Amino acid sequence: MCASYERERLESRLADPMQGLLPVIRSFVRWARRPLQPAVRLWRRNLQLRVVAFTLLMSVGVVLLLGFVVIGQVQNGLLDAKEKAATNQATGGFSIAQDMADKGSQTQQASGSGAAQGRVDSGTWLNSLVQQFASGGKGVYWIVALSPGRGDDPPFAGGNAGSVRGPRGSGSVLPDESIPKSLSDAVRSHPGALKQYTMVKTDDGHKPRPALAVGKRLTDINGNTYQLYYLFPFDQEEKTLGLVKGTLATAGIFVVVLLGAIAWLVTRQVVTPVRMAAGIAERLAAGRLQERMQVTGEDDIARLGESFNKMAQNLQVKIQQLEDLSRMQRRFVSDVSHELRTPLTTVRMAADVIHDARTDFDPVTARSAELLQNQLDRFESLLSDLLEISRFDAGAADLAAEPIDLRDVVRQVVDAAEPLADRKGTRVIIRGDAQPVIAEADARRVERVLRNLVVNAIEHGEGRDVVVRLATVDGAVAVAVRDYGVGLKPGEATRVFNRFWRADPARARTTGGTGLGLSIAVEDARLHGGWLQAWGEPGGGSQFRMTLPRTAGDSLRGSPIPLEPDDSRRNRGLNSSGLPAKAGASVPVPRTGLPGGTSGDGVVVRQATARGPQLPSMPLVPKASTRPPVADPAAFPGSGARVVERRETMREDDV
Repeated sequence: MCASYERERLESRLADPMQGLLPVIRSFVRWARRPLQPAVRLWRRNLQLRVVAFTLLMSVGVVLLLGFVVIGQVQNGLLDAKEKAATNQATGGFSIAQDMADKGSQTQQASGSGAAQGRVDSGTWLNSLVQQFASGGKGVYWIVALSPGRGDDPPFAGGNAGSVRGPRGSGSVLPDESIPKSLSDAVRSHPGALKQYTMVKTDDGHKPRPALAVGKRLTDINGNTYQLYYLFPFDQEEKTLGLVKGTLATAGIFVVVLLGAIAWLVTRQVVTPVRMAAGIAERLAAGRLQERMQVTGEDDIARLGESFNKMAQNLQVKIQQLEDLSRMQRRFVSDVSHELRTPLTTVRMAADVIHDARTDFDPVTARSAELLQNQLDRFESLLSDLLEISRFDAGAADLAAEPIDLRDVVRQVVDAAEPLADRKGTRVIIRGDAQPVIAEADARRVERVLRNLVVNAIEHGEGRDVVVRLATVDGAVAVAVRDYGVGLKPGEATRVFNRFWRADPARARTTGGTGLGLSIAVEDARLHGGWLQAWGEPGGGSQFRMTLPRTAGDSLRGSPIPLEPDDSRRNRGLNSSGLPAKAGASVPVPRTGLPGGTSGDGVVVRQATARGPQLPSMPLVPKASTRPPVADPAAFPGSGARVVERRETMREDDV
């Protein structure tokens, strides 16, 4: 069966290659998340850190938004002012240039009309105009004069007119590359002044600089058309905008830091009392009921502290009252149990004498003597159980742990229960006793727990077989007692460990013990740091499982035996339909924890000599598996079970 199971797993893994990659991916994700876990834990647990972080984040957002708005407004204002000033200055220059051309033309006509040698060359006049206008605007603007064709015409004659650029551009500006073609075309066809943003390029090695170009079509001294441009750089505006950006950045950083400090201080005033209350609440939960908060002022935090102190005071009073009442009850039970021993001993002696002489009595009196003897036995058992319960309640129970083999304890219990099994017609079958099941435990207490479970299983098994199963895995050992009797109804598995609880309260206690056996058993399991759990179904029997750590003081993480047996109605139905059994209903057990022997699945059966109906067919426990045991989800609160999650170890006080 195991070979076919492994073959199916291998075939499924080969069919789906992602199954082999998923563990690697999960390992990588865990490795990547491990360094971030302390920071994530601090983020989740520190309210003040989250408030300050959110405040800083929102402050940065507000400062950035405000900075963009302010910078945009300043930039638009600077551009508008620049355009207005540049347009006014360029318009005045255009008027002056046209006036100079008109006056020069009139002077030229008056001095020698028609004399060719009296005419002034247009190139020389434009060169003089550019130099004259540029001399008054050094560092403020450049002057560019373009003749029709933008350099396609031959160069102007005279002066510095040997180059196309020399007479038409002031400074080191490159006219043809600085004036956009679209602007020059528009100026050529439009009579008014036009403006456009451009990048001024120079031949002195500097990077192109943004500027505003304002141009207009004019006529020179000879009546020829040309284009005159003013180029206003944005150097001063860029400096002003840079200063504004720097100021805003410095102010923004200062504001963000200041808001973070303010948020930290304000949050501390609120969080500190909350942290104080949380610390005091933890100390109150630890039993230090005298802890109180310090209250100063009359604000909301002060009222919270006063309310907390009142609550703590009331809790202390109530808990003290409950402790006094519980102490009185324990003292009463202990005193009554001790005080009843002396009269009980006297009554026992008299009852023994009467019981021994019952053959001389009439039938009615003889039967009364037998009833008296039986009830005295129950009374003595009840007193012993009450004394044991009082020790647990008082915290006086001690654990004498030593390495023991649970197989020997189970065999002793089964041998002692054989007379009862014979009377009930029940077989007691032991499974899993081929290999040692060693644990550090108190043999007397473990024997008492198992004796209670086995006796209860025989009494409620209705003559059917009782199976005792042993197993061990990793750091845990387990013993499960399975019967096929009346079983338990839904919800009864959580109440079966309550003191004096009975499934049918109206029924007289003619079977069973004193009603304290399972309560004492669950306390014995707790004392070992183990679990005692119950499962049952109506008409399908029940199973009680005791799980103990192999080493005294260790914490349990799982059990080698499933709480719900494989032969339950639900698991049988799932198996018959071909579906897998309920998750968590079966925990794989390594080979070292399963007994070997004569049976095919490594399980041998030891049964008592008593006869009874045959054991129903039960699925065998699977062999070795490397999957670690998981925490049993069927551990019920109040049943003595301490559920420990996969990666966390819980203390016994947490149950």
